[in-house]
Amino acid sequence: MPADTPEEVHELFTKYFSAGDLDAVMSLYEPGATMVQRDTSVTGHAAIRQALSGFLALIGEFELQLRKTFQSDDIALLFSNWTIRGTGPDGEPVELEGQTSDVVRRQPDGTWLLVIDNPYGAEAAA
Repeated sequence: MPADTPEEVHELFTKYFSAGDLDAVMSLYEPGATMVQRDTSVTGHAAIRQALSGFLALIGEFELQLRKTFQSDDIALLFSNWTIRGTGPDGEPVELEGQTSDVVRRQPDGTWLLVIDNPYGAEAAA
């Protein structure tokens, strides 16, 4: 199911991520998209898939709350707060949280895809 609005990208991301469906999550990214990591970034589906698989392995719950959207023509900037609660590989509880600042772009068919996924928001620039 494609995103028909910028905001729907985060709605679908939440749905797919919570279901543990990595293929569906990846369908929300442009092929040349970039995902910001804490001290670097990765580009392309294969690298983003690898980065996300670590988060999905935490086995738990995922929440993403949209805070604000800014749109100019075919580009939008989404700000959301996220939380992951789960269990790490060592069996210990894990809780991660942050504020994402993501760039999405309208595709020629009218759907929206992630171009830049920055799950750490301004923290990634520090």
